[in-house]
Amino acid sequence: MAKRSETAMIPVDVGVNSMKELLQNLVRLQGLELEEIREKNAAAVIAELRTKIPPQILGHYDRLMARGKKGIVPVRGQACSGCHMRLPIGVISELMKAEDIQLCDTCGRYLYLEEVIGVASAAPAPAAEPAAPTKGGHRKKAAATTKKAESAGPAPGGTHKKVARKRRAAPKSGSSAG
Repeated sequence: MAKRSETAMIPVDVGVNSMKELLQNLVRLQGLELEEIREKNAAAVIAELRTKIPPQILGHYDRLMARGKKGIVPVRGQACSGCHMRLPIGVISELMKAEDIQLCDTCGRYLYLEEVIGVASAAPAPAAEPAAPTKGGHRKKAAATTKKAESAGPAPGGTHKKVARKRRAAPKSGSSAG
């Protein structure tokens, strides 16, 4: 079992802008290799991008791609979009800083936040639907109906239950006395 510190972060001596550029290069490389992005001279662009990425990062990326996995995936809804496992808040905060490259602890893919590096992935994020205003209205209506019923007096079944409880309690007190 690998230690968490070895898999969570790979130290890279680059600045914030360089880290964003590195992540952008990885996303673009993956898009070209998976033919999600079509360009003229794609082979030349791929070769150029590979020279810009450090060898240790490129090696891990290539191992993932050889297994048929994407090497770098966006984080959506605080979850890795590769394995759909929820990520610790510390990983999310490190991604927001964009100071170091992060790996998913579960699947080992490189992670990035689309809004931080300014890259849109090939698969668009599902649009969040706003909550329907009628739901709140139905709840209010149901609550109002409940209040009306309470103010009108107890329901016929409610008095019967209270009587039944009293009857159950009575034999116990009677049996202890006699």
